[in-house]
Amino acid sequence: MAVVSAFHGVRYDPARVGGDLRRVLAPPYDVISKAHQAALYDRSPHNVIRLILAREPQPAEAAAGCLREWMASGVLAKDATPALYLYEQTFTLPDGSVHRRTGVLGRLKLEPFSTGVVRPHEKTLSGPKAEQLALMRATGAQLSPIFGLYAKPGQPIRDVIGAPAAAPPTIDVTVEGGERHRLWVVTDPAAIARVAVLLAPETIVIADGHHRYETALNYGAEQGGRVATVLAYLGNIAEEGIVILPTHRLVCGALALGGAALEAKLRESFAVEPLPATPRPHGAVDVVLPERRLRLRPLAAATARLGGLSAAVAGLDVALLHRALLEPILGLRPTDLAFTHDDGEAIAEVAAGRASAAFLLNPPSLEEVRAVCMAGELMPEKSTYFFPKLASGLVFDLVGPPWI
Repeated sequence: MAVVSAFHGVRYDPARVGGDLRRVLAPPYDVISKAHQAALYDRSPHNVIRLILAREPQPAEAAAGCLREWMASGVLAKDATPALYLYEQTFTLPDGSVHRRTGVLGRLKLEPFSTGVVRPHEKTLSGPKAEQLALMRATGAQLSPIFGLYAKPGQPIRDVIGAPAAAPPTIDVTVEGGERHRLWVVTDPAAIARVAVLLAPETIVIADGHHRYETALNYGAEQGGRVATVLAYLGNIAEEGIVILPTHRLVCGALALGGAALEAKLRESFAVEPLPATPRPHGAVDVVLPERRLRLRPLAAATARLGGLSAAVAGLDVALLHRALLEPILGLRPTDLAFTHDDGEAIAEVAAGRASAAFLLNPPSLEEVRAVCMAGELMPEKSTYFFPKLASGLVFDLVGPPWI
């Protein structure tokens, strides 16, 4: 069963950071560029960037020192009463439509993936896990939540929480890009119990934060079981606002084949046509080269390369791209690629000569993600981009030495 519990969250004292929490929030560490990191450093001496992605030579130690200083000075303070935290984001998609995503922040009991209570959906890389483990060891804190999904049709989390969700939020800020973040501190024991009962029978699918979850498992083992939870935001896949954007592939080095030779090779495995103005259908891949733009649809030779994959994974556009094109034809691995979630940006990178090719995909559907998880399978790295990202800096959890 999924065990979700309240905790004494650690939050910024607005009076100690100039009264404007926008200045101290940041996206998750793994979507922050060097330029954005520098801008966040300049935004406030208390921006969470100094904890989640410090730029000092020893980042973990620098973050630990910063956390200790902020706790001692009152910049950060622990809530007196255990709470769950209702978290709502309002955002606009590129097509101009406005959406709202609502979930709950709490402690989720750590479970090895073998139990099936918590399930990953994509593969992870060793480098980020090593960095996150060093940070957790140094700080004894979980600084950014994982993002998990459950499925409860007809049971909005606001309705389950009840009256506490109808009160004014404790935090209400709109950040760059127009995203609005609102947070309610829910301390009512009855509301907390209702949430725990709601989520107990659920399978939790990790949407974002695979590296952080695996790091928490490793850290918990190091601590001899004293740390048995992970800070988690849990959203209902059946509610409005769960959005996945595409993750396009960019090749920044030289291609193994030139444009004409590559197109000829592609025709052995794909039906190839000039890129039309129509939307990309499921099962198609768009290719942008400096001198040509193509749409590919798999032939038998391409689908044959998906042999050995489960039906859930073989049906993914990203699996087709990697198994039938990038790996066998171009000899490319995920580490050879850059990524973007915007068609226009991908095309512009090729036009500017910063990428030799762009491969454009449709995002997997929520149903496809859940099907892969429930089959016990994994997608390739960087298969999904859940939007928007959760803000770092709203709530922290102190779980290890020196806090316990």
